[in-house]
Amino acid sequence: MTEQGSIARSLRRMSGRDPHERGRVATSLELFFDLTFVVVFSLTGVQFADHLAEAHYEAALLGFGFCGFAAVWAWINFTWAASAFDTDDWLFRVMTMVQMLGVCILALGAEPLFASLAAHENPNNRVIVLGYVVMRVAMLGQWIRVAVSSPEYRAAALRYIVCLSVAQIGWVAAAVVEVPLAALVPISAALYVVELGGPVLAERACRTPWHPHHIAERYGALTIVTLGEGIVGTVAALQAAVSERGWSVDAVVLGFAALAINLALWWVYFAVPMGDALHLQRHRAFVWGYGHIVVFLALAAFGAGLHVAALNMEHHSAIAPTVVMAAIVVPTAVYLVALSAISWYLTGFDGRCLAADTVGLVVLGVAVAAVAGGLSLVAGIVVVAVAPIITVIVDEVSGSGRRIERLAARAA
Repeated sequence: MTEQGSIARSLRRMSGRDPHERGRVATSLELFFDLTFVVVFSLTGVQFADHLAEAHYEAALLGFGFCGFAAVWAWINFTWAASAFDTDDWLFRVMTMVQMLGVCILALGAEPLFASLAAHENPNNRVIVLGYVVMRVAMLGQWIRVAVSSPEYRAAALRYIVCLSVAQIGWVAAAVVEVPLAALVPISAALYVVELGGPVLAERACRTPWHPHHIAERYGALTIVTLGEGIVGTVAALQAAVSERGWSVDAVVLGFAALAINLALWWVYFAVPMGDALHLQRHRAFVWGYGHIVVFLALAAFGAGLHVAALNMEHHSAIAPTVVMAAIVVPTAVYLVALSAISWYLTGFDGRCLAADTVGLVVLGVAVAAVAGGLSLVAGIVVVAVAPIITVIVDEVSGSGRRIERLAARAA
């Protein structure tokens, strides 16, 4: 038997996995793939924090949005395709490695993009586009495999192929031409429509066999990866406080408060039985999946906000303490609102949770107002911690039981 024949036999048909497979969990390759996004979120977060601290607001927001969306969207596409068609053969692994390489390239492009935006030059997005296209072309190869080996899902695969190809041609053209920011924004918006619309069009042709509990686990895994930026931001803020004042009461309080926020943000996410809800309502997957783009970006921005606080404590910031507090409060508020909307969409509206979220948003507003009135940043972060903790307490007391009842009613 020749070695070539052995390799050929090791390739498996991408004909679709059982969407009801028992015990389906994330593979070690998928978890390894997620690690590359730690780098993207870290480098992007550092650039976002540095430029925000220097009052380069436009550069900070645009750069963060461009880099963050590219990374999260590529991850989402890989995750859903892998849930439906992962063969774990050598070619699937190699193509996944190519996507990981693309993530690393994209991370390297963060600094040039932010720098060009801050200098009011044409956006230097070439490296980011290169990394993104590498990821997407590898994904294109996976869909070609599906189209060749799975007649049942060929129609969907072909639509994925067309939309992927059109979008990548557009990104490459925009990067090569080096269009100014005023033109890049509408061009990017149009290409985002193609990117986001591709799966919608493809799944209308035929539904791919993704696994609801596997998808929920995968999204939970990236949530934890993104929360890691909050932990890094916590350590950075704590390090700054200790460097400035030593191991004071303020430093200890800051550490506990920042970690409490991280824990509460984790808590409210995993309180929702995402897998069970998706299993009962597969038709709600698009809104749920796309809504997580906001969730992931808000978590990454929250970690960056703690970095901004660290820079302020080290006197490396040109912005007022109120803006620093807003850099923490706004992502926290966006995360809580987006997560509540996703939860209600899957499990039904809950008035008590809405009341808790409303109180939490008021508390976040109070934190900003208090810092504007002279309260210290450390005290402001303590106030911020109260908001998600209120949501956790209300959910633990009454929300989880009512959520299970609503899910049971939908299943009946």
